[in-house]
Amino acid sequence: MQAIPAREYLKLFKLRICSLITFSAIVGLIATQSGGFSVYRMTFLIAATMLASASASAFNHYFDSDIDSVMKRTKRRPLPSGAGISGRTVLIAAGTLFALSLLVAVKALNDMVALHLALGAFVYAFIYTVWLKRRSWTNIIIGGLAGSFAVLAGGASVRPELCMPPIALAVIMFFWTPSHFWSFAIFHREEYEKAGVPMLPCVIGDSKTALYILINTILLVASSFVPFLLGYNGWIYFAAALSMGAYFILWNVRLMRNPKKDIAWKNFKISMMYLGVLFTALIVDMTVKTLR
Repeated sequence: MQAIPAREYLKLFKLRICSLITFSAIVGLIATQSGGFSVYRMTFLIAATMLASASASAFNHYFDSDIDSVMKRTKRRPLPSGAGISGRTVLIAAGTLFALSLLVAVKALNDMVALHLALGAFVYAFIYTVWLKRRSWTNIIIGGLAGSFAVLAGGASVRPELCMPPIALAVIMFFWTPSHFWSFAIFHREEYEKAGVPMLPCVIGDSKTALYILINTILLVASSFVPFLLGYNGWIYFAAALSMGAYFILWNVRLMRNPKKDIAWKNFKISMMYLGVLFTALIVDMTVKTLR
């Protein structure tokens, strides 16, 4: 029997998405801390978040293997490609990683971190993947809460009680996800139609989706100023929120005027750049504030 390459197992965990979710948790931690930096806390937060995200991703691979086999973008994933990994193995991996995530969070951090990570994994695996993805165009709006819970988990690693800095960032993540994913969905609309997945462009068309993206991005940019207005972040963060927000809106307007795939893909890329620059600016801002 031929051995299954390790890279096939790694594909199950969507490590790029896991890294984004974990980065969001780190930002939640940094935004909430007021004193010194704890390598211990950061290390275990990264471990717990990566495990929870990998668990949800593995379950997504298991449940979506039928529609993954239909779409060109996903048909080479481990299960539909016939790489030799069984669905049972994937389910066991998902459950084991989820249990390890909660164990790390409870033992090394606190119960609230474990709760937020569990809720994030539950939203992605069951609310989004099982319930909404094949039923409603609102799938990505509600499913996007998974990223928001990661930010809250990061904040809870410092202050277990709910507090404003991570809540404000969780709202930003909530608004960011539709603008990010609807651009992606315009680019891959035919694939989603083939698989019978009611992503927004499949339901209302590319032009109306572009308008929805613009409206959502305006709400996103507006929400990005809340941490500054409340005094949690300074001018470095404000400059990033203003410049990147204007740049993102500009490309959204271009997409609305000309809803073509290449512009949608550009919007998708810019959405990642927007979040990366915004959160990096927050980290720099908080670091400068701590050193003063």
